[in-house]
Amino acid sequence: MSFIIPDNYRQRLLPETTEVAIKMVKDAFQKRLSQALDLRRVTAPLFVLEGTGINDDLSGTERPVSCEITCMNGRRAEVVHSLAKWKRLKLATYGIAPGYGIYTDMNAIRACEELDNLHSLYVDQWDWERVMLSSERNLTYLRQTVEKIYDAIRATEMDVYHEFPHITPRLPQTIHFIHSEDLLQAYPNLTPQEREREAAKRWGAIFIIGIGGDLSDGEPHDGRAPDYDDWSTPNGEGCNGLNGDIIVWDNILQVPFELSSMGIRVNPESLRRQLEIRHCEERASLDYHRTLLSGRLPQTIGGGIGQSRLCMYLLQKAHVGEVQASIWPPEQVQACREAGIMLM
Repeated sequence: MSFIIPDNYRQRLLPETTEVAIKMVKDAFQKRLSQALDLRRVTAPLFVLEGTGINDDLSGTERPVSCEITCMNGRRAEVVHSLAKWKRLKLATYGIAPGYGIYTDMNAIRACEELDNLHSLYVDQWDWERVMLSSERNLTYLRQTVEKIYDAIRATEMDVYHEFPHITPRLPQTIHFIHSEDLLQAYPNLTPQEREREAAKRWGAIFIIGIGGDLSDGEPHDGRAPDYDDWSTPNGEGCNGLNGDIIVWDNILQVPFELSSMGIRVNPESLRRQLEIRHCEERASLDYHRTLLSGRLPQTIGGGIGQSRLCMYLLQKAHVGEVQASIWPPEQVQACREAGIMLM
């Protein structure tokens, strides 16, 4: 998307009240998420060592912010993009049983982002990961987990309404599931982003299944690194996918609004297959990948849920900078000020 100034925008909350509301949303949602998925909070790193394979590669093109560590003979540390792989290692270290997991506050810097209403240099999200049985590697388990997260989001939206009754809830009662291939067939002449727009506007809240694998037109719906989510699980007719995105419709900006990326993680078989598909088999020699391929990591499901994104949506803001302190282009700051959008 590009930077948007919505027509007739009106702040629902003054800046000082917004600060109170942000804390309320974060406290309420993380408690509900923890209870819904049986997660316990852990402390997370800001950076990991380069060359270990632990950092998240996102779509595979983003460059992490890095620095040299003087006291470690010049080895480089990378600011995390997310903690998808780190969490799985932590679950193995703690020996957490199936059905239980962890969550943490993840903070990152994504210097390559195009800055607009939804995208910031500073990323804050709840990163969560849960141990599961190998027999649960199916769409039914994925859907059940998505529904629990969505219910926690809706319950938090009602908390906001009870505290600030003029902020009327917008989310539908249920989330609609649709596969990225079905979206392609429904809207063959649209881009993936345009398909998301049509689906989100129609249903209000959707979970798009299958992000990363090539569709029938030879292109993926969106990019995904090959070594955390399982997007190539065969279903006998091509790619099925055990991952996806939670997207809601934002009637303020009139855009699809992604709240979470998540999925069942790769096992040794799907990791090998996806590394081959993306022509990066050399990653198999990295520390993290060798540990996974040797069977020393538990089967997990996990994802990230944007903290500022969730606050922005539930408090009905027009710009993520209204709920997060960051850096924005001067012309964007000026345009927001003139439209009554108060950036922190």
